[in-house]
Amino acid sequence: MAHVLVVVDMQNDFITGSLGTPEAQAIVPYVKQRIVSFNGPIFFTQDTHDEHYLGSEEGHHLPVIHCQKGSAGHHIHQDLEPLIKTKEAVVIQKDTFGSKSLVDYLLKLNKQEPIQSIELLGLCTDICVISNALLIKAYLPNIPIIVDAKGSAGVTPISHQNALEAMKMCQIDIRQ
Repeated sequence: MAHVLVVVDMQNDFITGSLGTPEAQAIVPYVKQRIVSFNGPIFFTQDTHDEHYLGSEEGHHLPVIHCQKGSAGHHIHQDLEPLIKTKEAVVIQKDTFGSKSLVDYLLKLNKQEPIQSIELLGLCTDICVISNALLIKAYLPNIPIIVDAKGSAGVTPISHQNALEAMKMCQIDIRQ
């Protein structure tokens, strides 16, 4: 039985770049430790936008250019990026909050070897972490979904807590 780790959008623009926060910077060492110590399949999601971002629905609501493909802000944080290769992680680029491609990989993996649990951590708790957790829960409702609160950060500390509470209500286990 496989335990799966999903590292959500640990990219420069969400840590130190255009949408960075002190809370995001603070979790990087913990996230690195979780990845290094994890024994099982690992997936990284990577928020990915093009030059037309500001004309998109998301761009209308969040008019801050970020995670443009090829930019420094698009890259996974330098402390985590080498772990992609050493841990043989799969990187999934996504152009919206939740990733159907991630779900497709997990469904395929679950057919090959039943998944025992799926743990998520990363950025931002209140946008992409919650979106992916709920999407995974919708397609794999009988697999325990865990969100590591210490390894996640929201746009604000309050919105981080609100997202954790919302996920609890949807039967997602919050690990403090």
